[in-house]
Amino acid sequence: MPDERPPFNFMATGVGSVPFQDVETTCRDILEHLPFLPFWPQFVKRTHLEDMNIQYSEGLPLLETIEEKRSLAISQTKNAESELVTFYEHFLAQDVDYFSISKSYAIGLFSLLDLINRSGFEGPYIKGQSVGPITFAAGITDTNGNSVLHNPEILEAMVRGIAIKALWQVREIEKSGNKTIIFLDEPYLSGFGSAFTPIGRHEVIENLRTVIDYLRENSETLIGIHCCGNTDWSMIIDAGPDIINFDAFEYMDYFLLYPDDIVRFLKEGGIIAWGIIPTANFTGEETVEGLFSKLQEGLSRIHQWGIDPDILAERSILTPACGMGTMEPEHARNGMELLSQLSQKCRG
Repeated sequence: MPDERPPFNFMATGVGSVPFQDVETTCRDILEHLPFLPFWPQFVKRTHLEDMNIQYSEGLPLLETIEEKRSLAISQTKNAESELVTFYEHFLAQDVDYFSISKSYAIGLFSLLDLINRSGFEGPYIKGQSVGPITFAAGITDTNGNSVLHNPEILEAMVRGIAIKALWQVREIEKSGNKTIIFLDEPYLSGFGSAFTPIGRHEVIENLRTVIDYLRENSETLIGIHCCGNTDWSMIIDAGPDIINFDAFEYMDYFLLYPDDIVRFLKEGGIIAWGIIPTANFTGEETVEGLFSKLQEGLSRIHQWGIDPDILAERSILTPACGMGTMEPEHARNGMELLSQLSQKCRG
């Protein structure tokens, strides 16, 4: 893990999706509320092209979009062999621009960077995000109606495709002169280990590591994994990210069931992103004091395991529990304000 980085000390950032329509205003609000670690917003209510799977599909082989279902499927008409050959020619040549994300698929990325370039923003990091390889493959059905997780040849291509598209994003953000953090969003891993999970622990780690190792070998970005539900956190840690992001509002106790793994992660330089602002169950009655108290419960438990409070503060980031795209716009605005105020309180 990279050593030369500023202390995070409860900097705040977002997960990705927002429920808003006004692109410019949203980006300005993000820079105002999250000045140390802004993220580019995914406008999921504007177009199906910003759905978390479809958004990262450009340039990848064999895919077709099913607009009415906001989903992806393997085409029954495209030639698999030629499509895969073309993909690997570009991938192996590291033709990063071939795998770019266009403005119609991610207007928030381009708008935030444009605003940053005009405003003279000089924060240490800008946060981007990508759908994680497991969630991406699980959401694509093949010609037999099964998820791509069951098709090793296509799965391998999709995992590598997500890796090089994330690298394109890193390089695009770095043009602003700022360092990057990229989160891999893996909601599919919520509830991992049930009887219905068609992929094993070692396969999850292997595919996550493929993306993480590729980014490490080709950039200096920090890499996070976000999972908004209960999962096997030892598995996530073993995949080797710099940052783990969990729903600290609903699942604090479940996360803290892994003391040995969490202590090892922190001692090796890992960073915890506490998803402390509720999203799915936001009521509007939340307060900074109440959220601060809840966060303190988790911090105190880790202090008791022998982690120095100052070290933990340096390696803590605050986020919403998940993307805000499903929230009412007013609740999302309130949540962003709470996140900003809580960050200020913790940093003070």
